[in-house]
Amino acid sequence: MIQIVCKSEAYTYNVYHIVKAFFPSEEIINRVEEKASHYVMVQLPKQGRIVIGRDAGEEADRQLLAGKRRKLKYQIDISLYHELERITGRTLAWGILTGVRPTKIAMEKAKAGWSREQFVPWFQQDCLVSAKKAELAWEIAKREQALLSNVDYEEGYSLYVGIPFCPTVCTYCSFSSGAIADWADRVEDYLDALTKELAFVGDRYAGKKLNSIYIGGGTPTTLTASQLERLLGCIDTHFSREYLLEYTVEAGRPDSIDQSKLEVLRRYHITRLSINPQSMQQKTLDVIGRKHGVEEIVEAFCLARKMGFANINMDLIAGLPGEDLHDMEDTLEQIGKLAPDSLTVHSLAIKRAAKMEWADLERDTGEMSGMLSDMIEAAADAAAQMGLLPYYLYRQKNIAGNFENVGYAKADKMGIYNILMMEEVQTIVACGAGSVSKRVYPDGHIERCENVKDVAFFLERIDEMIERKRKLLED
Repeated sequence: MIQIVCKSEAYTYNVYHIVKAFFPSEEIINRVEEKASHYVMVQLPKQGRIVIGRDAGEEADRQLLAGKRRKLKYQIDISLYHELERITGRTLAWGILTGVRPTKIAMEKAKAGWSREQFVPWFQQDCLVSAKKAELAWEIAKREQALLSNVDYEEGYSLYVGIPFCPTVCTYCSFSSGAIADWADRVEDYLDALTKELAFVGDRYAGKKLNSIYIGGGTPTTLTASQLERLLGCIDTHFSREYLLEYTVEAGRPDSIDQSKLEVLRRYHITRLSINPQSMQQKTLDVIGRKHGVEEIVEAFCLARKMGFANINMDLIAGLPGEDLHDMEDTLEQIGKLAPDSLTVHSLAIKRAAKMEWADLERDTGEMSGMLSDMIEAAADAAAQMGLLPYYLYRQKNIAGNFENVGYAKADKMGIYNILMMEEVQTIVACGAGSVSKRVYPDGHIERCENVKDVAFFLERIDEMIERKRKLLED
């Protein structure tokens, strides 16, 4: 167990996440003591104590009162990072960055007229980011900038629709989704509530330009063909396609896909489909709780191709239990033979709500970090061989090795919704249990509106969820 004591609440977030990045499997207790004689103290279980700003109580108070909190927080982060680097002998790929959107920094500098030659060394020095990650952030930011140049931020918006059911719940998953068998008798009730919410949004935003639709979850294709028909029909009834650039449905689990469901998706002109194996190793699928075989992934992909889906994404996770670099390379080779139009590579992130724990990985932090780095490099090389370019990037809390998730795609198949979600430059209205709407104002201010996660509560409180949206979307 690691104990952290901070003099101010202002320091706790960054300090916690920097320490967690170096020691992901350790339990951390984080508390504030305003009368402490230091800015930050970190008590490590074996390596001793780190103290930042010893006897700096009055100085900290003076700097905070003088409005220098941001500079002081930065100095604390830098000092703490270097101490942890010295103690562990490791560096973090993203340095002191604790946020989930590092490309936003690169995007802001690009908009300000910076060149690559200016940005890369500055990012390395200022945030202690590695050279490769600095280059990657700049490359993706410039690509995003070009892709978003035709998107209407002020009059346009995107729609997210959440289906919180899966065939089974994977052990690494922390989303508010449940096994479809447990909710079979409530799915129609869920669709009643969801379509009511969608009808309200469609009416309220009738004068806006809908640019992208993303139906995610969970696994939307756990719905039956007739239920999918009902959902997609509702969307067509209440939303115009006049300005629609992209329409995505996650068909993430191959054991939820059949011809009748794909026929429904084709009939409603879905432009982008996601079939997500996470791994092509049968041993791994068994461990993480997936009740299907590798061959079913291949069959589902080939069926979708045969039926005319020309933009198919596949997701992989680096660092799953029991896997090594050889397993990842074999998975990438199998994926390469299928030739998806885009590939999203996630670094394993284990959150509190997941069944999986860090102890399940049976690796120490240093070994895990090195292996993940090799896996991520292998994925980047394989994506390049498939003709796929990196186009969006984000990070998650508690992500293994302090790495990232990267989306690769063919030049004309890059997911617009993914970029809009990560860069937070356009309003996204989200419907369904556990979804979060974000209204982006012209000045960059963002207002959020959350739906309750529990499906039963969502059904009971749908009118309240709609009222929340009414307030969020009012002029």
